[in-house]
Amino acid sequence: MAEPEQVLGVNDRQQLAELERFYQRRQAEQLMREGATLMDPARVDVRGTVTTGKDVVIDVNVVFEGTVRLGDRVRIGPFCVLRDAAVGDDVEILSHCRIEGTEIGACAQIGPFARLRPGSLLAAGVHIGNFVETKQTRIGVGSKVNHLTYLGDAEIGAEVNVGAGTITCNYDGADQHQTVIGDGAFIGSNTSLVAPVRIGKGATVGAGSSVSRDVPDGGLCLTRAPRKDVANWRRPVKPKKG
Repeated sequence: MAEPEQVLGVNDRQQLAELERFYQRRQAEQLMREGATLMDPARVDVRGTVTTGKDVVIDVNVVFEGTVRLGDRVRIGPFCVLRDAAVGDDVEILSHCRIEGTEIGACAQIGPFARLRPGSLLAAGVHIGNFVETKQTRIGVGSKVNHLTYLGDAEIGAEVNVGAGTITCNYDGADQHQTVIGDGAFIGSNTSLVAPVRIGKGATVGAGSSVSRDVPDGGLCLTRAPRKDVANWRRPVKPKKG
């Protein structure tokens, strides 16, 4: 027997909202029939098409848009938005992530508070940490980008470590340029990579560097200004009131 909601009309915004809740309940039930665990079926929104593997766990207030594919044993934390994304087996997506136009390989870990923009392609075992943004970027197997980083128009090799505060300066005001980082490279914290630039395989870039020329394979690049200690310096003091 058909459910009564299937023949209801929509004459105002309230009725539209009621039918939307009915539709979302049906979508949640379908996900659970496919083997997904929903921590609260009333707080998951499907605004497109979602296919899931086995033993998927979806926490509250997750929104799916467009076409989303989830592999086996994927875990998605609360308050995430996935749009036109393919997620491999055993991936963990922590809370407050926005993922769109992205492919994520098996066993990757994303977030919390990460943004993966269209054209991002993450290989197996990649770690993307908090406050990291990627756009048109490929990241190789086992590479780690754990904190406070922007990677745009970049090609990152395997087993690369990208330190906190690293920025690819990909836009010169007119055109966008590519950054290439070879396998096994180490990028120190607070580094600016001014594209177009290539960091060679196994190269190391020291913390605080601004790199605008290529670094050879196995090379060490340091561009920090020399330290200067100022003798007899005193911090300014505000005059006391009254």
